[in-house]
Amino acid sequence: MKDTALIIALFVLSVLPSHGQTDTTYLKPQEQNSAKRYLQLFENDDILEVSLRFDLSGFLKKPDKNQSFDGIMTFHFSETDSLDRKVTIQYRGQSRYERCRLPPMRIIFRQPVYEVSDSARIKKMKLVNQCQSGALYDDYVIKECLVYKLYNVLTDTCFRVRLLKVSYIDAEKNKKPVVQYGIFIEPEELLAKRTNIIEVKSGSLSQKHMHPLMIDRIAIFNYMVSNWDWSVPGQHNISVFSSPASDLAGIGIPVPFDFDLTGVVNAEYAIPPPGIGIETNRDRMFTGICRTREEYKAELMMFLDKKDEFYSVVDNYPYLGKASKRDIITFLDQFFLQLEKPRSLDNLIDLLLKECKQL
Repeated sequence: MKDTALIIALFVLSVLPSHGQTDTTYLKPQEQNSAKRYLQLFENDDILEVSLRFDLSGFLKKPDKNQSFDGIMTFHFSETDSLDRKVTIQYRGQSRYERCRLPPMRIIFRQPVYEVSDSARIKKMKLVNQCQSGALYDDYVIKECLVYKLYNVLTDTCFRVRLLKVSYIDAEKNKKPVVQYGIFIEPEELLAKRTNIIEVKSGSLSQKHMHPLMIDRIAIFNYMVSNWDWSVPGQHNISVFSSPASDLAGIGIPVPFDFDLTGVVNAEYAIPPPGIGIETNRDRMFTGICRTREEYKAELMMFLDKKDEFYSVVDNYPYLGKASKRDIITFLDQFFLQLEKPRSLDNLIDLLLKECKQL
């Protein structure tokens, strides 16, 4: 009871949308390119072409992580249809900021854009950039986008994504334009409005404060795709929400993001830090909370029931070649083969019980 009261109090104090209040005020059209227009960014799986004109040369120098850059983002819907928005560009993330030539960005729109008619307006959006140039890094971005699609199989309480082809144009004309893949991640406001939940920011949360089924599902999913780079404390690659529903009062609703270090992506730079118990990014480790054998078994059987759906997402993903798809399926097979026989399933549950966190 004491723990429940604590987390309810934390939620009441911390339920402040991090990107400002939802505002659906109608904006009167002034001209065709600035009218309130519904873009359906996350309702469409086709690659979207965008361009970003700003001080690219200065951005690549990474003078200060807190520095921002003004620019213009253009959404190219067709050869004759586009939409311009003035934006402010900020650096995002830590590890990719340090190692990537083109770090992830946070795009702040001076004039908001809209997803669909009943959505909150989009004022900020995360943009995942291609870390380095070259075909290998092309695939890394495409595979990371695929991991989001795999998680979408499990729940609608997830971040939707849109694969992009981005033209980075140097406003100072000191560099040639750079064209690379990228990913838009659905803003927290859109996810919250779409699923009737509210974002929470608190440094006092742990896995025991999360909805048991949801956090267990994330932990097993991260084991399946081999993702060690996540934690609820500090909300590292996990966003936390709460629900106005009375039966969910005081219970965190976790949603994962940023999957570039997973074994599915298999990036050459995804080297686990020393001392965590694995040597490569394809060595699986379990960092979920401890449960009973029966609870683990029930959840693992749900994953086995979803196996064909997971594989269908990979097989039908149009932006990866056959070799990459075959590699991912072979990697996922290592997980699913453990679920298909009683002895190997028992061995996997033994492993989960050995590696789980007592909280």
